[in-house]
Amino acid sequence: MDDKKSLSNGVYEKELKKLHVELVQLQEWIKQEGLKVVVIFEGRDASGKGGTIKRITAPLNPRVCRVVALGVPTEREKSQWYFQRYVEHLPAAGEMVLFDRSWYNRAGVEKVMGFCTNEEYEEFLRSCPEFERMLIRSGIIIIKYWFSVSDEIQEKRFKERITNPVKRWKFSKMDLKSRERWLDYSKAKDEMFSYTDTKQSPWFVVNGDDKKRARLNCISHLLQQIPYENIDHPIIELPELPDHKNYVRPPMDYQTFIPEIF
Repeated sequence: MDDKKSLSNGVYEKELKKLHVELVQLQEWIKQEGLKVVVIFEGRDASGKGGTIKRITAPLNPRVCRVVALGVPTEREKSQWYFQRYVEHLPAAGEMVLFDRSWYNRAGVEKVMGFCTNEEYEEFLRSCPEFERMLIRSGIIIIKYWFSVSDEIQEKRFKERITNPVKRWKFSKMDLKSRERWLDYSKAKDEMFSYTDTKQSPWFVVNGDDKKRARLNCISHLLQQIPYENIDHPIIELPELPDHKNYVRPPMDYQTFIPEIF
């Protein structure tokens, strides 16, 4: 096996811990400076998007960094301007929003699976770059990641999802159809890039075949996209607990404790 593809758990956890410290610093900078950050995660099924998002959010305050993963649009949403249901989830000042799939659904699954018309698809390709430029002009920072995975690795991960009861929920009928239309998805991705990989809002491709490396590389790259400074916090001294000698607590059996199985 190629040594480059092997990364021990010890090294991975050590590097992830360092990156988590920097992510917290970035979070505090975003909050202090009132930045508005959008990070888009797209790519093939089982390419590692979800795992990377979890590692990014793990040390962060959910009030500052939140994940948006929208389901199938309602009938009302289908009748709206296409970008409308995404706009309401955009960040306010001091927030970072991670889109676990985004408005690019139209250029991917909707196009390949026939969930939109050719006219709707073509309009998306024309309007998406303008939409993103408009957001950037408004002060929103947009960072777009495309997670790439080989068909061999995807098949391996699909099989694991099917047999692993903890991961079974990740596998859907749509995943099967995606496998059948691998080439169609490749063509759709290439055409999408030709329209939306712009100078103002470029795509960054993440090699997702090695999950650990993909997570570390993506987080490291994300940290480089927003110039930030470490914020010094004042030393906190815990106050003494108030005198509670005269307080009589109710008996313990007045409360219902959960069974201590472990």
